[in-house]
Amino acid sequence: MFYVIHQLIFEKEGVYLHTNAKRSNQDTTIPGFIRIVERDGEGGEEETKFDPGYEPDWAHPPWGSFSLPLSELYSLRRARFSLGRNFLVLTTRGGDPLPPLHFQRGGARELLKAMQRYIRLAPSPMDGRLFLAYPHDSGALSQSFDELHLFDDTSADLVSRFIQDPYATTFGGFSKVTNFFRGALPHTHQESPFSNRSPQDAHCPHPADEEPGFELITCVKLGPRPQVKRGKPLDNWDQFLDPEGRVTDPQKVKELVFRGGIVPSLRREVWKFLLGFYPWNSTTKEREDILRVKTDEYFRMKVQWKSVSEEQEMRNSLFRGYRSLIERDVNRTDRHNSFFSGNENPGLALLHDVLMTYCMYNFDLGYVQGMSDLLSPLLFVTQNEVESFWCLTGFMDLVHQNFEESQEAMKQQLLQLSVLLRALDPELCDYLDSQDSGSLCFCFRWLLIWFKREFSFEDILSLWEVLWTRLPCENFHLLMASSILESQKEELIGSNHDFNSILKHINELTMKLDLQSILCGAEAIYLQLTHCKELPLKVQEVLGLRVPCSSSEESPDSEPKETDTLLAQSEARGASSCQPFNGQTPQRTPPTYP
Repeated sequence: MFYVIHQLIFEKEGVYLHTNAKRSNQDTTIPGFIRIVERDGEGGEEETKFDPGYEPDWAHPPWGSFSLPLSELYSLRRARFSLGRNFLVLTTRGGDPLPPLHFQRGGARELLKAMQRYIRLAPSPMDGRLFLAYPHDSGALSQSFDELHLFDDTSADLVSRFIQDPYATTFGGFSKVTNFFRGALPHTHQESPFSNRSPQDAHCPHPADEEPGFELITCVKLGPRPQVKRGKPLDNWDQFLDPEGRVTDPQKVKELVFRGGIVPSLRREVWKFLLGFYPWNSTTKEREDILRVKTDEYFRMKVQWKSVSEEQEMRNSLFRGYRSLIERDVNRTDRHNSFFSGNENPGLALLHDVLMTYCMYNFDLGYVQGMSDLLSPLLFVTQNEVESFWCLTGFMDLVHQNFEESQEAMKQQLLQLSVLLRALDPELCDYLDSQDSGSLCFCFRWLLIWFKREFSFEDILSLWEVLWTRLPCENFHLLMASSILESQKEELIGSNHDFNSILKHINELTMKLDLQSILCGAEAIYLQLTHCKELPLKVQEVLGLRVPCSSSEESPDSEPKETDTLLAQSEARGASSCQPFNGQTPQRTPPTYP
């Protein structure tokens, strides 16, 4: 078959196609190019064409390419499969999915912009990763795909790039909650093949999507925010111990710590329980045995890295890289603190040795910049190499995903923070969006190392022991971030800050924030949200009031032909889409605390 091309609209090389070849142990990616053309005599009909250069087993017709008139395009979907690669999955109006396309050299945005000349793409109200295709008309969507942040063509090691150049790198890694629905949905909700909502339902909350990056957080009346006061710190440890040394009421201990922290003289003992070094139900004798075993285990691991010769290290670039990073970071970690100040300080040697031993304990993760910030308060309080190490392992069990190369956990937390802030203060969110700051990239450091650089050293000791209780919810650190942002609303909006000045202002908050006020504000936010009867589902999930939908790993090779199944299973992490909100979603009982 031969087409007479009237005009070439778009062409991109370096596009890879994923096939079903995995079943025959062949390479599943096929390089080629994609283009959009107008055909002579078709009045604007287009051809989306991928040419792999030869015929794979799925190719029909037999000349080794496939074409699709854009008038036959039903939907396109952003997906992420193996190795964190982004894909576009196109589905025809006949319900047949085309093989996923990976834009290795970028160009996905440009393709979508070219498509906008002929069709309009609107987000499905039931799935934030799905975009439905509609014929072009005068009410076509006005927002660009740059605003949608549908693709990230430059994902890489976000932590290192952020530290080196935060202005240039923080935007690329994160999606954001946008106002796209508000402009698009009034024109498209009746046309959407996936929407059975009636016009009377137009103001009902939209169903939750697996990824909150494109969820519309409907404005709801939250009700008054209660006043919260902090309590007294835990100052009597013995009253919670039975004659054999067991902690009789761990929950009560956590509640007291959450309410007021711990007096400095008790921190060394209580922290070891909060961080899992000692079980809450262990006796004094059992804890002596645990300490003896853990001490032996620690020094066995320490001997391993200390016995590596220079010759061996020269052949182990990964180990050599860990050591280099640790030596550099140790020399600039909390040097203002007397425990780490000065040259040849024993505290610095302990900091170095514990971090090197952690590399042996978890060599897959190794050492990542920022981990020294987590260890230094532990070492300061315990004044003990072994105890600080095992407390660090407990702390890392809570936050290790922050330091993983994929940065998925950090992206997810920023998206969850966006969800919270959208529900709490839409005006502030709209302003940040208008200044290209809606991704909340300036909060990255807050979440990465739990506000370590934002508060004084003594305040961090108090804050972390509060967060370790995991009360009133596991994402209380996100409520802390929300409280800080709300406290800066008047300055940010009133002074008309742009992107650069917003980032500058947030960075300059270091050591200027009042911890007790922020803690009270975060707890008040939690109480305000949990008392709201119409709280959006995504907010409920962030607060732990609703269990997210279950997920199972999928691959592009196992995608079925049925459209609905494809749309539910071809996601980045293979998570199933949540069911539409019908007002009857079961909720978990909020955690109780004083």
